[in-house]
Amino acid sequence: MSEYDHEPVRGLPEELPEGEYMIWQDAPDWKRMVASALHIRLTLLYFAIIAGAALLGGNPGTAGVMVLFAVAVTGFFALYAYGVGRTCVYTLTNKRIVMRVGVALNKCINIPLSEIETANLKLTGGGAGNIVLSLKGMPRMGYTMLWPHARSLRLVRPQPMLRAVPDAAKVARLLFEATVLVQPVTKKAEAAPEPAMEGLTA
Repeated sequence: MSEYDHEPVRGLPEELPEGEYMIWQDAPDWKRMVASALHIRLTLLYFAIIAGAALLGGNPGTAGVMVLFAVAVTGFFALYAYGVGRTCVYTLTNKRIVMRVGVALNKCINIPLSEIETANLKLTGGGAGNIVLSLKGMPRMGYTMLWPHARSLRLVRPQPMLRAVPDAAKVARLLFEATVLVQPVTKKAEAAPEPAMEGLTA
């Protein structure tokens, strides 16, 4: 028996009420999650710098230990990201976003489309990307409750994030189209936008 067998609909804690329907559902790409949320490249660079400094200083033993640490940390990060990819489900309906998150302890986070102030897309390569949500008057969510589905280092006012989403541009468009039916929405205009960024502003 799966721990999610109690779900009446995959990724949802209960059946959708009358008038609400699912528009899109998917899970994060765990390989992209390793780079996006766990910053594996920076971690490897950190160990590489220490190992290189140790070699230059004539301490091959220390360099070897750093290499072992790098392998262990990389393996742990990859295993955790794989667990996130297996257990997390993002769902977009015509009324809300539902995030089923938690590798060990499962929980569902509901974000009404009416509470979305801005949604910003950043493509990360291969069609995948992150969609960061800024909320209006909803109670603040704890960073630890959201992580890794939160914008990095926004501790005071955490921002929920659909992270490492496959075909992210399509998902951003679906989110825009669903939100504009719930509240007035305008396309965010940037003076000099980055090619990998697209904003949706309520």
